[in-house]
Amino acid sequence: MQNLQYPIGKFTAPEEISENQLADFIKTIELFPEKIKAATANLSDSELNTPYRPDGWTIRQVVHHCADSHMNSIIRLKLALTEEKPTVKVYKEAEWANLNDSKNFNIHSSIIIIEGVHARWVALLKSMSANDFNKTFIHPASGKEISLYTNTALYAWHCEHHLAHINLALNNSRQA
Repeated sequence: MQNLQYPIGKFTAPEEISENQLADFIKTIELFPEKIKAATANLSDSELNTPYRPDGWTIRQVVHHCADSHMNSIIRLKLALTEEKPTVKVYKEAEWANLNDSKNFNIHSSIIIIEGVHARWVALLKSMSANDFNKTFIHPASGKEISLYTNTALYAWHCEHHLAHINLALNNSRQA
């Protein structure tokens, strides 16, 4: 079950992030819209409604979750860039994923959101200095101070994590 829930492994924050690693993380975030769009192109409703694991989200829910999560991430980034160690707002991801717009709505709108958010996100990330990446926010669920370096690494992982979920669901759908 762990392999299904975390097909690329759980996120582990790097202790230090080199310029090359940071560039790779930003590239992953930059390429994500095209990858998710390609992975979900021409899927039937049946395929979109396939979960990646028993009791897991469907492909449809994963796509909508990525739009929701990545919108929250760029807002956290902007808060950290413009305020001193802001405490960010958390949201109930699992409950959002069970709302009607996530469970039943066409994924096209979320693909458009992902494309737009990622275009702006990457433009901002590429314009940032090392001092900017050292800025932090407080995550109230953990109480931890998270640097923008770490958050960038986390969201690069998040992109790959959910692409792996979509691929698992597609494999399940095609084997059924």
